[in-house]
Amino acid sequence: MELIKKQVHYTQEGKRTFDQFYLDEDYNVPDAKEDVQQIIQGSGTVKIEDIKLVENYIRISGKLYFQILYVTATGDPQPAVLEGKIPFEEMVYTDGGEMESYFIQNIRVEFTVSLVHSRKLSIRAMVEMEIGREKLEDEETTVDIDSPVPIYKKMKNVNLLELHTTKKDTYRIKEEITLPGTKESVGQLLLTDVSSRKLEIRLGQDEMQLKGELLVFCMYLSEDGKADWLEQSVPYEGRIECGGVEEGMYYYVHNSLEDTLMDVRMDEDGEMRILGIEGTLNLRMNIYQEEEIELLEDMYSLEQNCGFETREAVYEELLVQNYSKCKVAERLSLPELKDDVLQICHSDGSVQIEHMELVEEGIQIEGILHISFLYLKADDAMPFGGWQGMVPFSYLLECPGMTEDVRYNISYHVEQLSVNLAGSEAVEVKAVLAFDTFMRKPVPMQVITDVELSPVSMEEMEKRPGIVGYIVKDGDELWTLAKNYMTTIDGIKEINELESDTIKPGDKLLIFKENMSIL
Repeated sequence: MELIKKQVHYTQEGKRTFDQFYLDEDYNVPDAKEDVQQIIQGSGTVKIEDIKLVENYIRISGKLYFQILYVTATGDPQPAVLEGKIPFEEMVYTDGGEMESYFIQNIRVEFTVSLVHSRKLSIRAMVEMEIGREKLEDEETTVDIDSPVPIYKKMKNVNLLELHTTKKDTYRIKEEITLPGTKESVGQLLLTDVSSRKLEIRLGQDEMQLKGELLVFCMYLSEDGKADWLEQSVPYEGRIECGGVEEGMYYYVHNSLEDTLMDVRMDEDGEMRILGIEGTLNLRMNIYQEEEIELLEDMYSLEQNCGFETREAVYEELLVQNYSKCKVAERLSLPELKDDVLQICHSDGSVQIEHMELVEEGIQIEGILHISFLYLKADDAMPFGGWQGMVPFSYLLECPGMTEDVRYNISYHVEQLSVNLAGSEAVEVKAVLAFDTFMRKPVPMQVITDVELSPVSMEEMEKRPGIVGYIVKDGDELWTLAKNYMTTIDGIKEINELESDTIKPGDKLLIFKENMSIL
């Protein structure tokens, strides 16, 4: 006798950890740069370079890259930019093990910079990140039995979510922008910002298809020293090889755009009017297939005693894979900018989640949209300014059938953001926040691990009644009655002229022992 088993691959996720730390550093202005008169705006991005488990701590190392836009302290003040990087190493306690892999997602940076004096700045950054962990597991389950004696089997059909592929990969984006005719040629790049928007992922045969946009912003000085800027969306498409992947599979992909670069190139006329855009899209992907599996749930034999042992196993079924959007609209009164703003040049935003709660309808999310914008001023001596603020939001991420034991992954980002003037003292903020959600429901099962057959005692057989009149109770099913009274489902149905396997409380049945001659 042999149990027939199947391996089910899945990811076992550990508890997510939320970490927050600060970076403080004095920054000396390089000799090649002009003195600082006033800081307009600063921004910072984090690049994670290494994650390593050291005893009971996760060591996270990387760099904070920053850009600072300022006005020079010269006779003819001009906008200029300082760029640099600050290395960091963060130790985060964990109760996980060596077999787990760790990953970082949903990074957010609050960057502030202040002027100490014309040659020194004080930089402070608050970094938030979510640290996840997972472990690849194989769950062995029994799907059938090969027996020398007739065995009656109860099977259960389940749709299990099985891990097909897990991998990390990168996609290199290379695009170009040609300045429109209304813009002057580039003399010197100042401020640059390249961010990812509207990434769509589709699975094809042996590949993952990518389609998205880069939101590109640059401020520059023209060849005659005039400040100008450009903001434009740049579409891109690409493919990543994924052997064995098919259309219709499910996936959760975390992506981040890093190593962005912008340079100025010469056009056919010999003018510096082409912007080269590069960036690396880092992808961490788990791809799943949903498989209908017939599991062996129960068994018995009329010829021999059939005893077996079980253990509890927990599988997963897909609850929802969803890409949902939350719209945020707010009018902000800004009296401090009265009559000061001529035009908004560029805006940027980030999402901070303050609270997530599982409710009956899904996941209730409370958060803050942090906003900053760069604007043109009505002041020739100080032509640019920067503003930062926040807008709270509330969003219900709908998921019917939500329970406390649901396992979920959520990543989020700002997909669209516009900040427009609304009079002399207000701005209109409109944003679309994107939430990429992958939810699984645990499916506990009793898996048969061992079976033992033994002869049936004649004395025991004789003690069993040959005919039983039975009134169906709540929770009864034909399988349990057949097993308890040593008969078959078909035998009960035939005697009682039942057309289906459905019985209900109060039904009256005659049950004959299978080996009786009347059958």
